[in-house]
Formats: sequence, C-alpha cells, structure tokens
Amino acid sequence: MSFGSDPSIGFVSTFPPTVCGIASYTESLVAAISDRSPGNLTGVVSLVDGPTEGSASPVLMHHRTGNRASLRDATELLNSFGTVSIQHEFGIWGERDGVEVLDFISRLSVPTAVTLHTILEEPTRNQRSITEGLCRLTERIVVMSQTASTRLADRYGVDPDRVSVIPHGADSRLAGPSLAKGDRPLILTWGLIGPGKGLEWAIRALTEIADVRPLPRYLIAGATHPRVRQDSGEAYRTSLVALTQSLGLSSMVEFDDRYLDRRSLARLVRSADVVVLPYESAEQVTSGVLVEAIAASKPVVATQFPHAVELLSGGAGAVVPFGDPQLLGAKLRQILSDRPTRDYMTSRTRRLAADWYWPTIGDRFAGVMAEIVASPAASVPSSLRRHNVA
Repeated sequence: MSFGSDPSIGFVSTFPPTVCGIASYTESLVAAISDRSPGNLTGVVSLVDGPTEGSASPVLMHHRTGNRASLRDATELLNSFGTVSIQHEFGIWGERDGVEVLDFISRLSVPTAVTLHTILEEPTRNQRSITEGLCRLTERIVVMSQTASTRLADRYGVDPDRVSVIPHGADSRLAGPSLAKGDRPLILTWGLIGPGKGLEWAIRALTEIADVRPLPRYLIAGATHPRVRQDSGEAYRTSLVALTQSLGLSSMVEFDDRYLDRRSLARLVRSADVVVLPYESAEQVTSGVLVEAIAASKPVVATQFPHAVELLSGGAGAVVPFGDPQLLGAKLRQILSDRPTRDYMTSRTRRLAADWYWPTIGDRFAGVMAEIVASPAASVPSSLRRHNVA
C-alpha cells in the first residue's frame, strides 16, 4: 500500500490506551506523519500482553506478545505496507528480554527500520544478542540522541552510516509563552512514577532551599506506572509521602496522581519555573520528559544520565551526580535566586528545541523511511537479505 511519493508505513509499538512513554511517542509520531501528508497511509499494530477487545484507527490489529498465531497474522498484515517501523524496548516484546522481536522482523518482507529506545552500556549476553540482531536484520536504525548513536558504534560495532539520529518530538503547545506567574516558584517533575525515578533525592534536596522566600513548591505530577502498580501498588508513592512528612516538607511538596492529557500537561509544564529530573539510571539515552521540558523553555536540573549530559552541557540546565541532594539543592537555589542564570538557561533551551516539534520530526522520520525504500539494497527482497544475515 502506498500513496503519493512517500511509502506507506506500518508501525509496531505499544499504543494508547496503553499508558507508557513509547505508546505516547508512537501516537504523536503517527499523527505528525499523517498530518504532514493526509494521503500517505499509516497503520499501527499495537503490542499487548493480554486479550484486548476492538481497536480504533490508526490501530489495525493488536499483537498479543508471545502468541505465535498473532505474530503470523501481524507480519502478514505489515507485509502489505511499503515499509515498517519497529519500536523496541526490552520490556514490550514477548519471551525472555523480548527476543520475540527477532522472529517478528525475520518474517517481514518489506524494508524495515527499528527505533531503539534503550541501548544498554552493560547488557546481559541475551540483551546484547537481541540488540545486535535488531541492527543486523533491519535496513535502518533510528535513535534519539547522538549519545545513543555513539554507543551503538562503540559498544556494538554498528556502522554509523546505518544510524539516523532523530530527536524525540515535542508537542507544539509547549512552545507558548511562560505561564509561571504564581506567588511561589514552581519546581516540577512529571511522568509515570516508580522506583528508579529518584524522586526521594529531589525531596531531600528541598531541605537545602527551605529558607528561600517566597517558599518554592515542588509538584510531582503523574500516575504510578501500571506495571509498578500491578506489582507493588502505591508503595513507592506512599514512601515519598512518608519521607516528605519526616523531613518536615509538607508545605513544599505536592502530589498529583492524574495521567494528564496533552493539553493539560502542556499548560502545567509551561507553568513551572524549573524542572528537576533526578533519575537514577546511568543507561538512559532517551528522555521524552527532558525534551518536553526544554521545548517549553524551562531550565532543567538533572542527574547525569546520558541524554541529560548531552542536552544540558550547552547551558540549558545543570547536571549533578547521582544521589547528591546537597548539590541538587544548590543548583535549584541558584536558578531560583539568580535571574540572569535563569534567563540564560531559558535562552539556551529555546535555541536547542527549535527543530524538535512534532511536525518537523514527522517530516524527518518519513524522509528516512522513504530513503530505505529508495535505496539500491531495497531491490533485493528484504526476506532474502534477512535469511542471508540471520
């Protein structure tokens, strides 16, 4: 299936109503490509881990991960498209570490790109094998940061010419004027909540700025991650509330457990004075929340996860060591108390995010998909190429 000069694209990913960052990313990307060229056909095979009733456009079918009959039906459907975009993270596919994805791609007969949302510096043997297989079996690898591209070359031996760096997109509603007009400055963290987000470190950092006047507010906005809630309920959020109370910070810390729609989220982010991302993982080469914060022209204080180091080193924010609430608090104090510092960071974020909004990202992604179809290698059936390299 193809319309106009661009190939039709079949996407494989988690997708709303599934609540996760990759689902939101794919929904926005598909919408951007469809808006760019209404005649260009896109469709989605959504990844689910249980029975699902019905589907709504652009979802054409649900692939129940780990189910062989479902895998066969999904790949047959996708082979009717001009090209396929696979979204990958180890936890969204079936079998051990999501190894099912390799069999899935091997059954595709059309040019295929994989978007890697996770590239581990220290993978297990099985995780390395999966990542290497994904890079070997697809015509193009898409990543969202230069750090990710460099890691693929250095740690996995991937030819940089096969890698396209396309930033994570941002909602254009984030680009409006600042709405930070409250009596008290607002420090904001948002996204799905769970262990590893490092929110306890951000709360501890508030003890370093409890004397700032007017007294800052720290809002933790977001629902508990569905898998965390399934495994341990609201234990993590409850522990954060208990920590807040034990440190005497109840007048500073607020919790909003709603999963906000995009319009409401954009207004909230634009209302912040500074964004704090205290994540604990040194593996994170992509952060949609970080991109959205910069797109909203907000100074960011983040721990030294790879994507933050890459994006903030030019002055759009500050990077601090993992597990250092004193330095985190000191950086928050500087941004809140020193207007020239805050204005400089804001100006750097505006320059950095100029080309990150979804219409531009949709154009770039569609261009990459068109390139792999038009390349000389595409004249050789993809199924034959994959058989030869498997």
